[in-house]
Amino acid sequence: MRQILVLEDDLALCAGLCFELDAAGYASIPAYSCAKARYLLGQEPFDLALLDVNLPDGSGFDLCREIKEIRPQLPVIFLTANDLEDDVLKGFDMGAEDYVTKPFNMQILLRRLEVILRRGGRPDTENSQRWSDGYLTLDFSSLTAYRAGEKLVITPNEYKLLKVMTENAGNILTRQVLLDRLWDSAGNYIDDHTLTVAMNRLRAKIEDESHSYIKTVRGMGYIWTGGKR
Repeated sequence: MRQILVLEDDLALCAGLCFELDAAGYASIPAYSCAKARYLLGQEPFDLALLDVNLPDGSGFDLCREIKEIRPQLPVIFLTANDLEDDVLKGFDMGAEDYVTKPFNMQILLRRLEVILRRGGRPDTENSQRWSDGYLTLDFSSLTAYRAGEKLVITPNEYKLLKVMTENAGNILTRQVLLDRLWDSAGNYIDDHTLTVAMNRLRAKIEDESHSYIKTVRGMGYIWTGGKR
């Protein structure tokens, strides 16, 4: 399912946008400030970003510039009341794929979004190869992990576990699902007991008294909480 960042500080409008996007088959994630949007961009593999321009802690133009410098393949659509010609041109100069002014027709916005994603928008796969909350950093492309700046020794199966769990943060992953995901093309696999041992060892490596990432759901499986208790 395509994930869309919705940066809009009008709470009612943001809720309405997210409702319509979800109803159209997308997964919307709201942000009400530039700071929240930056945080989410560091955590989630977005397929497209909808940005307002005038925000309580900055400008959507500046955020768009940051996005395009870090992940140039992530499509951006401005959705704003700023309808002056100079603003529209500035939006495109920042690298946006489209510029939509308020008020707008939701069905037309959905069609524009669909066209952009079909035309060239690709999932933010680069970002999905990395997870960080500032304390724990996981890089799945280079197979490196750091906790409080200290490099960790993580095994291949532990990286597989971490990748599956971070991609499904907040959702219960049953033991059977995790076991199935740990099969590889050579027929190597991990059994139920080894899964328990691997999970315990992984917790010992990445967690401490102040940072808990993996929650056990008794009788079901595990949840990646992302450091939230």
